[in-house]
Amino acid sequence: MTGEIRIPLPDAPATERLGARLAAVLKPGDVVGLSGDLGAGKTTLARGLIRALTGSDDDVPSPTFTLVQTYDTPGGEIWHFDLYRLERADDILELGWDDALAEGVSVIEWPERLGHLAPGSMLRVTLTPQTGGGRVATIGGNRAWTGRLDTLTAHAR
Repeated sequence: MTGEIRIPLPDAPATERLGARLAAVLKPGDVVGLSGDLGAGKTTLARGLIRALTGSDDDVPSPTFTLVQTYDTPGGEIWHFDLYRLERADDILELGWDDALAEGVSVIEWPERLGHLAPGSMLRVTLTPQTGGGRVATIGGNRAWTGRLDTLTAHAR
């Protein structure tokens, strides 16, 4: 794991903008895990990321009940997983997990539910609500992310 960066996000629009900035550093095969309590902003960040990659302001619903939504982009598919209701880690295999890893970018809410299937190269984003409003995003990944995270940090300033 590389060093983590922390980015303060005062409101939902700032969280969506972070998602859009993150989208700019992603490439096919990347996996982004979004952690945090219920209501922490995981879907808001995913929405900003997905809208940036699709180039559309279309609705981006949380896949809480469908477990996965896919979106076509010029650079390949985006797979948006919400694993909150996943009972066993291996259940993700029935949702196209292998295809998602091979073909596109995967954005995963509740990645801790992946257990042994969590890729070591996953970028981890933890959203923590702050007293008085807003949240902080803590972002870290393995060495493959180092240069790209530096770029993300530079855009946050």
